[in-house]
Amino acid sequence: MKDNEKVISVKNLTKKFGSFTAVDHISFDVGKGEIFGFLGANGAGKTTAMRMLCGLSLPSSGEGRVAGYDIIRQPEEIKRHIGYMSQKFSLYENLRVNENIRLFSIIYGMSDSSMKEASEKLYKDLRMEDMSKTLVKDLPVGWKQKLAFAVATIHRPEIVFLDEPTGGVDPLTRRRFWELIYKASSEGMTIFVTTHYLDEAEYCNRVSIMVDGRISALDSPEALKERFQVSSMDDVFRIVAKDALRVD
Repeated sequence: MKDNEKVISVKNLTKKFGSFTAVDHISFDVGKGEIFGFLGANGAGKTTAMRMLCGLSLPSSGEGRVAGYDIIRQPEEIKRHIGYMSQKFSLYENLRVNENIRLFSIIYGMSDSSMKEASEKLYKDLRMEDMSKTLVKDLPVGWKQKLAFAVATIHRPEIVFLDEPTGGVDPLTRRRFWELIYKASSEGMTIFVTTHYLDEAEYCNRVSIMVDGRISALDSPEALKERFQVSSMDDVFRIVAKDALRVD
């Protein structure tokens, strides 16, 4: 991968809390338009690593760049050039759909004209023209999930970070959500996603598996299955993480 194709690049990234090393000298690159899966059991360090990449936490050592910005010196620039969606969908339940859209547009620094244009496209793409005045808490889970992804990417960021975005939803809703991911990726957006569903790892271009703060495996799903001579990513994960010490 050429340097000008890398939208995320980290080297020896480390995060310590006192004597505890949460993230231990991890290094990897992610290319433009790639769907990059970030896997690991609870406690493996993946959330801590993602927080550093999003400019929310400073590393103890190491270096990295996200969307062209230094994670140590330019965290505020990073925040303006990425999108983020959590397992809880990152929406304000007691606000209406249009109020959520406006709020996130302001947070991402969009102009009034850009906000109007993006909102109209969002309603049309999601077929939510009749839902603009609906309270988010009254939306079905599937609609909440689609709306959360839409507002996380309304400013057309280079990269969107998805932290277990399909947790607690049914298989059909998960599949439809991945259709949104594929569409965004096909348009050049880079997707960095953590998930507990090992079948979803199959949908990624490449997968990183963290064990006890370190990256223990990184490659395409097909290459990992071939390497460990198994038929599923679930089997790969069981082999790679079988000796993990930090498991909730």
